[in-house]
This record gives sequence, structure tokens and C-alpha cells, in this order.
Amino acid sequence: MRFSRSFLCVLCVLCGGAFLHAQLQRVKAEVTPLLETDGVHPGDTVRAALTVRLPEGFHVQSNKPRDPSLIATELAIDAPPGITVKEVVFPPPVDLKQAGVDQPLAVFERNFAIGVQLAVAPTTAAGTLTVPARLHYQACNDTTCFAPTNATAEWTLNVVPAASAIRPTHRDVINRIAFGHGDAPAAVVAPSTPNLSNLSNLSNLESFVVAGTTGGYQGSGDFLKFIQDAESGVKQRGMFEGRGPLAIVLLVFLGGLALNLTPCVLPMIPINLAIIGAGTQAGSRGRGFLLGGVYGAAMAVVYGVLGVIVILTAGTFGTINSSPWFNLGIAVLFVALALAMFDVITIDFSRFSSNFHVGEKNRGTFVVAFVMGAVAALLAGACVAPVVIQVVLFSSNLYSKGAAVALALPFLLGVGMAVPWPIAGAGLAALPKPGAWMVRVKQVFGIVILATAAYYGYEAYGLFADRFVDASAVTSSVDEQVKAGWHRSLDEGLATAAREHKPVLIDMWATWCKNCLTMDKTTLRDPAVVSALDGYVKIKFQAENPDEQPARAVMQRFDAVGLPTYVILRPKP
Repeated sequence: MRFSRSFLCVLCVLCGGAFLHAQLQRVKAEVTPLLETDGVHPGDTVRAALTVRLPEGFHVQSNKPRDPSLIATELAIDAPPGITVKEVVFPPPVDLKQAGVDQPLAVFERNFAIGVQLAVAPTTAAGTLTVPARLHYQACNDTTCFAPTNATAEWTLNVVPAASAIRPTHRDVINRIAFGHGDAPAAVVAPSTPNLSNLSNLSNLESFVVAGTTGGYQGSGDFLKFIQDAESGVKQRGMFEGRGPLAIVLLVFLGGLALNLTPCVLPMIPINLAIIGAGTQAGSRGRGFLLGGVYGAAMAVVYGVLGVIVILTAGTFGTINSSPWFNLGIAVLFVALALAMFDVITIDFSRFSSNFHVGEKNRGTFVVAFVMGAVAALLAGACVAPVVIQVVLFSSNLYSKGAAVALALPFLLGVGMAVPWPIAGAGLAALPKPGAWMVRVKQVFGIVILATAAYYGYEAYGLFADRFVDASAVTSSVDEQVKAGWHRSLDEGLATAAREHKPVLIDMWATWCKNCLTMDKTTLRDPAVVSALDGYVKIKFQAENPDEQPARAVMQRFDAVGLPTYVILRPKP
């Protein structure tokens, strides 16, 4: 069977992108707060509701999902002084049958309401009180469960003197849709409390300096070295740290040039030169130069556009690279490319367009050159070369400080990658003559590509395995550490450290993070690690939604690209 390589590359990239989009997409819900009366007397209890409306075809996980790996719906209410949350009432769940899943999911319907009873203290003075709420949920349809996200709302209570009259507003609606009057009985649960670790003030960090940052699972030996390096002042220097503007520009440019040598791009060089038409095959050196220039320009455009998107949305390449579907898609793509290198499948473009016929004088078109350049840029990004991550992080930090020029750095990275291609397009008329040696070279490239496919396949396997973590187990582990002396509040921990002039360890975690649980159960319980951290103020900071505030600001502050992340701070002199 014969395949087009460009068709195969584009198809795999599109399929991987579709899977990735499904995993990262956050389904937004419309939430509306309701109160049963237009006012409330001191000492009274008022009923409220939060109505939730989802797009057509979507549901959310119930407050008690059957699958522990899925995210429960939670309502966190930050009640102000004088207001107490007496109860939160969730609706009864319904069954949702998903394709390929044996057990139906326990979900709330597309439109549902959550009831809340708010008690006003007898001593509360007349006036207006705002009660903010945050709904944390995971949306699902009949095929996929999407990334968890939040929706916010607030009730405004008008506290009036006892002698003042109050009028009903949404009392009948609230009783019917939120408290089960006339419908199926609702399930009453304990009120949800706000996550104190997320109510942090970053200004407290100004009293400390960052001594070290690391992330991911680490064995006891590696983690002890991280602590020792932080204490002795040994700090990894970023690629751009302490560099002048010209040095930064040169490093970015050279980094882009080096991307041509990654295992993702290097095997494609001779094939892509043949596809776009190079040297004498282009018809003339001038046309070959232009074809190579278009090929390179596509690389610069891809990196420039994607880089700007990443910077403006405060994302990182780590988010994409942490998707199991993305890694699996890259593994499948590389397996197909390796099979082509071993001639198991044959690459032939002649069946798709006359522009690809071998031997034609004016072989190659500008459209094909641009498409193949874009594919090569995407594949280079798939290798996640350190320079790419460094450029994106540095650009994001620089842009956050008001330097708009940072938006041009990813484009410069693409320019560095593009520079050799016009030269190659014009000057490869003197290529060595074909022979048996080319078969051996191609087979060597095939082995390299297979090894790369195995790596990404292993990464995908690990990421799929990490998706199935019991959120309650992670929470219980954190609770155990809090009982052992860890702080749950970032503000509280930093204040203690400043007062006692002690170093700080910040552990950023989430209930969906399997490595967070593994670190808690192994490395952080190792006697040597416990002893090394004995004089530290230790803080558990929950970054459940890394792309939302305040977790986003804290993770950006420490250049964290994933969870778990560990940061060591020391008080300023």
C-alpha cells in the first residue's frame, strides 16, 4: 500500500490535535444566583440557589461520581463575617451512558440547580453583604469527559432591620428546583468551604528569594541534592539569565538553527528537499532559493504564531507535552515514518498531483513547500527541545513585565530554523550520487525514528496511567501532612517563616496529580528527606486549575510548567 508522506504527517498532526483539543477543552457553564426574598432580617435564614446551564449535549459529574478518577462537582462559598452556610443541597444524579464505558456515569443534567441556606447572625448590622461562590465541575458528553474548570457567581444579601418588610422574589422557583419541593428529593450534603491555600497574597513573597525550583517525580537522592544545592546557593542558570539583549537574540537564533538537527526533523531533510524541489530539480537555482525560502518562512510563521498564542494565554509547551494523546499521536507518526525508512511502506506523491512527478523540470510548488515547512516546524516542536521551552518561558516572563518585544522571540526562533533552507534549495545540485550507501543511511534514520517513537509511546503510557488517580487518596495524603505540621495556607506559611526567619518549601499539588501522591508516599516520607526539611516551614499549595488565578500567578512566579512543583525560598537578610 502506498501513502503520501505529507498527507500522513498532516493527518497524524490533525488527529493528535483533535484528541488534544478534546482533552484540554473546558466547557463553560452559565450560572445565575437567586435569592428567595429581596431582603433578610438579622438572625434569619434565607434560601438561595445557583442555577447552572450547560451547552446542548453536556452534563457535569455529580458531587459523588462513581469513577474516583473523575472530578466531583463542588460548590465553595466564601461567606463573609456575619453569614454562615448552613447547608448545600445538590440535585439527584442521573445516569449517562458513555461510548466504550461499561458503568454509566452519575451526572447532573444539562440544566440543574444547587440549593443553599445562608444564616445571618443576629448581631449583623443592616447593609449589603456579598457572598461569592465558586463552582468546580467537570463536563462530559456521551463520548468524552473534558478538563475540569470553574464558574463564579455571588449573592448580594440586603440585610434590613427587623421591623422592615421583605418581599418574596424567587421563593417558589427555589423551592421547586433547588430544594425538591414537588420533585424528586434532593441530596443534602455538608457545606463546602473555600480552599484557603488559594486565597494567597503574592506580595508576601517579596520577603523571600527563590533558592531553587524543581518538578516532577524525584527519588530521595535527587530531592536531597535539590535541597542541598538550594542551601549552598547552587542554582541552575537559565539559558537567558543575566544575558544582554544581543546575546539573547543570538541564542534564540542559534537555538532555532539547532532545531534542524533534532531527531524529528533531521530524517526529513533529504525527503523534504526532494518534495519541494531543490537545486537543479527546481528548474533554476533562483527558483530553488525561493522554494527553500517559502519552506523556511513557514517554519518562522508557525513558531511566531504559536509562540504569540502561548504567551498571550500564559500557557506553556509543558501543557501540550503532558497530554497522553499528543504523545501517542507523535509515537504513531514516527512509527509510520520509520516503516517508510525501511521500505515497508512507500512514499509516492505522483498519484496526488502532477506537481510531484519525479523528473519534471519545474518540480515542487510554493504551496507544497509552505505546507511541508509548517509540518517540519510542528514536528520539531514535538521534540520539545530545551531551547523551545526556555524561549517560551523567557518570553512569557518578559511580556508579563510589559516588554511587548517578547512576542517576537518565538518568531526569531523560527527564523533561525529557516535560514539554511533557501541556501539548501538553491545549492544542492552537487549532491553525492545515489547508491547502496543511501539505503544504509535511510535505515539508520529508521532506527533513530523508531527509538523516538518508543520514547513517546512510553511517555503516553505513563501519562495514561497517571490519569487514573483517586482524588480522595491525594487529599487524604495532604491532610496527613497538614496534621504532621505542613501549612495548607500559603499566606499563613509565609508569615510563619518570616516571623521565625526560616526557609520555606512550597509543594504545588492537585487532586488529579498522581506523581504528587507518589512523592507524598515515598520521597517526602524518606527519613533522610524528613530530616533535611526539619528546619523548614513546609507549605502545601493546591494548584487544582493551573490556568486560573491565583494558581496561575503563583506558577508563573516560579516558572512552573507542571505538577508537582517544589520551590525552596529563603528569607531575605
